[in-house]
Amino acid sequence: MASKEPEHEHREDQEAPAAEDEDTGAQVAPIVKLEEVAVSTGEENEDPILDLKSKLYRFDKEGNQWKERGAGTVKLLKHKETGKVRLVMRQSKTLKICANHLVLPTMTVQEHAGNDKSCLWHASDYADGELKDELFCIRFASVENCKTFMQMFQEVAESQKPKEENKDASDAAGQLEKLSFQEKAGEEKTVAKKEEKETKVDTEKSDTEKKDGEPASST
Repeated sequence: MASKEPEHEHREDQEAPAAEDEDTGAQVAPIVKLEEVAVSTGEENEDPILDLKSKLYRFDKEGNQWKERGAGTVKLLKHKETGKVRLVMRQSKTLKICANHLVLPTMTVQEHAGNDKSCLWHASDYADGELKDELFCIRFASVENCKTFMQMFQEVAESQKPKEENKDASDAAGQLEKLSFQEKAGEEKTVAKKEEKETKVDTEKSDTEKKDGEPASST
């Protein structure tokens, strides 16, 4: 009768778990050493004055329809040296630029008809590497965010007016105030002269009446 022990041992060998890799403690140096590289966003010399999540659209003139540019964060960035402000928006996942243009004093933003969470504006945009006249529409999650964006956009546009223009406006206001003061002073002077003249006439009239009332002296 043949023995079955070898077969049994063979089966145990098959079922035995493989031995785990032993940790020898050896350290393998990487073939290529990767150095940390500083990534420039182009925003290092700018301070953010607005940062809101939104979705941006552009109007396609050829197709006569709105096309989505991306969802992400819209920022208003003020340059630390020049004081100029630009609008920048990047897609949240890819960080691709959706909009990139300066906020100019001639720009205006208006509420989108029928949607109080959206607003519109025209701009010469540089997001695609060349200047293009675009009509943008941006939509926010709330009415409050939309109003905040519109208010800040208009304030920035007003602040970008040339200093000479602001100075001329201030000078004009000063001249008007000075002219108004001079006119008022002139009117007061005229009234004073009139009152003085009337007082003088009254005095002379009173003196005359007194003289007429005195009895004639006898000789």
